Amino acid sequence: MLAIESTPLQARAAGLGLRRALLKELQIAAPGDFDFLEVAPENWIGIGGAHGAALNALAERYPLTCHGLSLSLGGSAPLDVAFLGEVRVFLERYKVPLYSEHLSYCSDDGHLYDLLPLPFTEEAVHHVAARIRQAQDVLGRRLAVENVSYYAAPRQDMDELTFTNAVLAEADCDLLLDVNNVYVNSVNHGFDPHGFLAGIAPDRVVAMHVAGHYDESDTLKIDTHGAPVKPVVWDLLAQAYARFGAQPTLLERDFNFPGFDALLAELNTIRRLQHQADGTRREVA
Repeated sequence: MLAIESTPLQARAAGLGLRRALLKELQIAAPGDFDFLEVAPENWIGIGGAHGAALNALAERYPLTCHGLSLSLGGSAPLDVAFLGEVRVFLERYKVPLYSEHLSYCSDDGHLYDLLPLPFTEEAVHHVAARIRQAQDVLGRRLAVENVSYYAAPRQDMDELTFTNAVLAEADCDLLLDVNNVYVNSVNHGFDPHGFLAGIAPDRVVAMHVAGHYDESDTLKIDTHGAPVKPVVWDLLAQAYARFGAQPTLLERDFNFPGFDALLAELNTIRRLQHQADGTRREVA
């Protein structure tokens, strides 16, 4: 597998998603407001005009990471190799250091426009791991998969932690750890989020996501990316840094955008927790 040359992200980096609703604020942001931008390649490949010019200008100022939406790693239809080729060109053009996708599926003879859960079975482990390896070969780089939120599981012969670890090991890929998804799933499915973090191999985690969610009830949380990060998730993020070290972390906000100052305040919380984790690990060492 050939490696694509790119500049790695700094560990203590806090980023935002490149959303068109935020485009004006991102373009006029002061240096240091954020450290990188994450884009969904599906939304930007081949884009020209004003939006394409804006992407190019921002890419000259900030590193880009890519988080895919439609690869459908767990799906039954063959991987879209032509699309993967387009993604590879995009990654090389912008020297993207990190490309991630969801540990789920989203297509079955057409896109379903949702991230659907995989069965936690040995068969599913082998299936999705083989597709990840194929994707890595086409891309010429390691792929990071993200743990997703889910509300019903088609079959569970093992728990989510065991399934995730098995996929990471068999595919030999990385993990984009979504801390909010860990919390949401822990409430909805009744497991210990701290135990989940403790069970992930530290060398697999290469980046993190943090986001807000909606409290439907004490036993049902909905991952929305449309609200501020809740204190319990900030606490879990701090524990994740304590275990895995400071990692490049994206603040996910997809709609219901607040004033830009509110987003900057959450980015500063990420940075504060990253610095605290580094200080704690130095003291322990």
